[in-house]
Amino acid sequence: MVSRQSRRGRDISGILLLDKPVGYTSNQVLQRVKRLYNAKKLGHTGSLDPIATGLLPLCFGEATKVSRFLLDADKCYLSTFQLGQSTNTCDTEGEVISERPVEINRKQIEQALSEFMGDIQQIPPMHSAIKRNGQPLYKLARQGIELELEPRKVTVHNLKLINLSQDVCSLELEVSCSKGFYIRSLARDLGEALGCGAHVSALRRLAVGGFQINDAISLNELEGIEDAAQLDQYLMQADDGLGHLPGVQLSPDAAYYLCRGQAVRAADSPATGWVRLYTDGMRFLGVGQVMDDGRIAPKRLFHGGS
Repeated sequence: MVSRQSRRGRDISGILLLDKPVGYTSNQVLQRVKRLYNAKKLGHTGSLDPIATGLLPLCFGEATKVSRFLLDADKCYLSTFQLGQSTNTCDTEGEVISERPVEINRKQIEQALSEFMGDIQQIPPMHSAIKRNGQPLYKLARQGIELELEPRKVTVHNLKLINLSQDVCSLELEVSCSKGFYIRSLARDLGEALGCGAHVSALRRLAVGGFQINDAISLNELEGIEDAAQLDQYLMQADDGLGHLPGVQLSPDAAYYLCRGQAVRAADSPATGWVRLYTDGMRFLGVGQVMDDGRIAPKRLFHGGS
């Protein structure tokens, strides 16, 4: 007989660093992991396309409260671009819409790449999850509807040419970028800048915020573990995903009032921005935001601390 607890799922909390396999959507992988852990609540921190592999942080239970901060974090990718072909999705999943000869050299490629460094304006691909009037763009694109999209400001922190094939028809790039950046748009725009067209043929996410792919576990490895306690050993604390936010220690009195929804003061608080909140040594309370008057307002609090 199945217990009521097993039907509901386990009420667990933490962050799992998963190395997503190729050929699956992020949601498909999430559902498999949710069943594997028999978890009550699980969410991801920004989807990867089916052709993509790499780091996909998954947030269980209370840790879903920090998912937005991972979604907003900087990311790093290793990607391969196929030159000479443009597709309607800007990657290998789409249909080829143009083919042009590749008559360029390494110097020209490096010169073109330099134009994409720093703060740039980027137009998202039509085949994306961005919504227009409540509809994801990719659904409109599948219906043959093309919209004129507004460019968005994004930031490229680092753009490095790792490898260039001998026939100059394929190149590998490492890209460190801000939230909202599309590698597929970079392939499209670089291909046009070079005059030959390009699309993404492979993509691997190496980092999300302070998390690195070397610390991730594969889906195959997870599915080979039968013991729930052993599975739980791969879960990180929720505040491990917030290393980019300053930490603030609260006195017991301040923590008491904060947990009851009141803004409080702390001696080591920064002047502005989001902060990690702790009390009683290193007990994690949640995330707060510094207000104009210097007090910290509670925003994402954890039941019983972390």
